[in-house]
Amino acid sequence: MFLSPDGPEPASPEQSQLGGLPALLASLQLADSAFPSGFYTLSHSLEGYAQARAVTPDTLPALLADLLRHGVGPSDATALALAHRACTAGEPADAARIDRRLYAGKLGREMRQAATRTGRQLLDLAAEVFEQPAIGGYAALVKERRAPGCQAVAAGIVYAAAGVPVAQAVAADLFAFGASFAGAALRLRLTDHRRAQVLLRGAAPVIEETVRAALAREEADLGSTAFAADIMSGRHERSDARLFAS
Repeated sequence: MFLSPDGPEPASPEQSQLGGLPALLASLQLADSAFPSGFYTLSHSLEGYAQARAVTPDTLPALLADLLRHGVGPSDATALALAHRACTAGEPADAARIDRRLYAGKLGREMRQAATRTGRQLLDLAAEVFEQPAIGGYAALVKERRAPGCQAVAAGIVYAAAGVPVAQAVAADLFAFGASFAGAALRLRLTDHRRAQVLLRGAAPVIEETVRAALAREEADLGSTAFAADIMSGRHERSDARLFAS
């Protein structure tokens, strides 16, 4: 069901000539906002900050950096790396355990629902797109309720099954998070299209830092410390009007 513990098949001469191009193309497709997993319907608590008037155009870069370093990095990015390794090692039970731990650490109902909805959509579509048994196998575990199917763990499974190296997988998913955040900022009129690109480029060193930290963590270290974001999410789920699911 999962990848062989012995690792991937040796590269063919054609694959060697292309280098890492197939993995790059897979990661570009998965990180694209056109990939309909629902990830880009989320504001990642930004709408809650905007409703509380706790963020301005000038403080957007600092908020994104804090969410990467202290929120998504220690939680989702770390879970993605661990799930990727579990998939590569052929250990679906390990991936499911990481999935349950990540889900338990999401304090708000809104964040839990967003994570599982997008994760299940990702598994369902990726099973068709990539046609890898590991993806369908994990989707079956989620369907049987043996794992919640959080987006980060689902992404780790999909990236591993698609042959994307773990560091590249974590970087691609963190970039997708940043792009989703910037897109939400656009819709909330906290930035414009030009400054959104400046925001994303400015986040690149923080993404690199967050990737390195996520790859170095163990399962016991899994968990967000962005408590202000949890509070904003809790307020957001009770608001009368919302543009985003989180």
